[in-house]
Amino acid sequence: MEIRRVVGSLVCTQRIAELAHVDLRVLQDAAGRRVVATDPVGARPDDWVFVVSGSAARYAMGNPAILTDLTVGGVIDHWPPEAASEPSSPPHGTPRR
Repeated sequence: MEIRRVVGSLVCTQRIAELAHVDLRVLQDAAGRRVVATDPVGARPDDWVFVVSGSAARYAMGNPAILTDLTVGGVIDHWPPEAASEPSSPPHGTPRR
């Protein structure tokens, strides 16, 4: 699973049958790379979400016939996004193991 930010929706008029009524979201990672994911939970722009990928993404949609390799698994209620770009360091005086 990964954490990404929703930057918008994607509208496609021509889709395969399994994706006919599926919401698509454009997501961005901390490095600025964008990807498209199916969205069964109704995420909105600027929401932070976690995503599942691979075969788990199809099952997360509730129907393994839906051809997707990235699905929004949930909207994050509270998460400090600045923590994603900072390297983790131990508290002062605590040795690293």
